[in-house]
Amino acid sequence: MLDLIHSAYRSLGRKRGRTALTILGIAIGVASVILIGNISQCGTNALTNELESLGLGGLTISCNSEANVTLDEEELHLVKECNQVEQATPILMQSTSVSVRNEDTSALLWGIDTSANQIVSIQILYGRMFSNKEVSTAANVCLVDEAFSQKAYHRSNIIGKHISIQCGGSLEDFEVVGVIKTGSGLLQNMLGNYIPTFVYVPYTTVQTALGRSNFDQIAVKIDSDSSVESAGKSITAILNQNNGTADAFVSNNLAKQKDGLTSILDIVTLVLSAVGAISLLVASLSIMTVMLVSVSERTREIGIKKAIGARQVNIMMEFLLEAILISAIGCAIGIMVGYLVSFAGASLVGMSLGVRWDVLLLAILFSLCTGTIFGVYPAYKASKLRPVDALRME
Repeated sequence: MLDLIHSAYRSLGRKRGRTALTILGIAIGVASVILIGNISQCGTNALTNELESLGLGGLTISCNSEANVTLDEEELHLVKECNQVEQATPILMQSTSVSVRNEDTSALLWGIDTSANQIVSIQILYGRMFSNKEVSTAANVCLVDEAFSQKAYHRSNIIGKHISIQCGGSLEDFEVVGVIKTGSGLLQNMLGNYIPTFVYVPYTTVQTALGRSNFDQIAVKIDSDSSVESAGKSITAILNQNNGTADAFVSNNLAKQKDGLTSILDIVTLVLSAVGAISLLVASLSIMTVMLVSVSERTREIGIKKAIGARQVNIMMEFLLEAILISAIGCAIGIMVGYLVSFAGASLVGMSLGVRWDVLLLAILFSLCTGTIFGVYPAYKASKLRPVDALRME
């Protein structure tokens, strides 16, 4: 067997240019499959981290747009009284702009209360959460994310600094009392200014500025022993009963929405992986072409080997090993290139990346199997040549 492998290796070395191009095709196909798998992993991780950073794992309660009802302190109290509810917080949201040193930045203003950090994943790096007193007095205090701090002041800790926020038609001065961890390093690095800054203020401050007493939503954290679906139905039933309505209040299972987004990403990955597999299949077809040409060029060599005692199985194994060697070398190069590019890209956008063994094994098996399958016919054709016919040909 070692002699056959050595002979196959020497045969490939005679036509280096043609062999190199075939190996390149296999390598590109394998690298594309590896890259697609790793991009999928990064995308799934980024999506999960981003949604979890917003606390999207429980419920939100909102009003049906066609119903003549609102969410206010009474509804908030009813929600908190539900047995399945561990915590609930009001939420108001408004697209706005933040001004620092006469430079405007687009922002999403979140009106929340002091219990929000138990529901929405707010990780405070510097400073503090605003107090109950600041909520009750509608104080102009805020939390900003680290990305905004770096952009505005080129440092993370900006506690005590003042920023101007467009709120309710006027520009209000706010004191920064806390800096929180930015939700997703990947999205920030990739999209930069296209992602709005998140600014958190007391919900009463937003209500005062907008002249309203209601909320946009109520975010709910369900206790670990309860089903999110059943809790949502119970809460909306209580609110509808209190307001004498049938379906004025709706619940959104954010965990299910996250799973739906992940499923969409998996479908996209599957389609792209199919494209990568097709490119690998096309590259494998070139192995058959190269091996058939090799059989034609080495007809006399085959005849001599058969004349001095080589059996059909020896000839077939030699050509089959050549096809497998091309596939194996191309596969190895493709894996190295695929992971080098993947890890370099992940490092640039600030994401951690592990080895996806399922993708790796799939790429190896697919490339070796296709290389073997497409090498069988040329090897069989070479083994069936009769010595007298082969020696007659120049």
